[in-house]
Amino acid sequence: MAKKKPETIDHEELTLDGKRYVVLRESEFRRLCRAAGIDAAKAPEPDTTLLASGLDADRQSLAEKLRSRRHAARLSQAELARRAGIRPETLNRIERGRTTPDFTTIRKLVEAIGAAETD
Repeated sequence: MAKKKPETIDHEELTLDGKRYVVLRESEFRRLCRAAGIDAAKAPEPDTTLLASGLDADRQSLAEKLRSRRHAARLSQAELARRAGIRPETLNRIERGRTTPDFTTIRKLVEAIGAAETD
């Protein structure tokens, strides 16, 4: 009897706070539960309180790092915003931890600070 080839599972791997995690699409999770004979409906619900507090902590950490790097580069908020091509109000909200920037905005800020540090 021929051995069946193992299936590949569509997933993402990530490390948070030194712990490795695997993220699956819900349909893949349910398929694996069925194959293992586990009732997916009884799977624990995500702790949205913990998730929200984690996001708040990440947002605050980003704000502190950004503010520190901006000060080290001797840039005002207005100057960094100008160099990054974003509105000063947006930078202010990011630095106060009131909003989470998207990846493009973070990249613009990092590049603008890096350029200022080499000036």
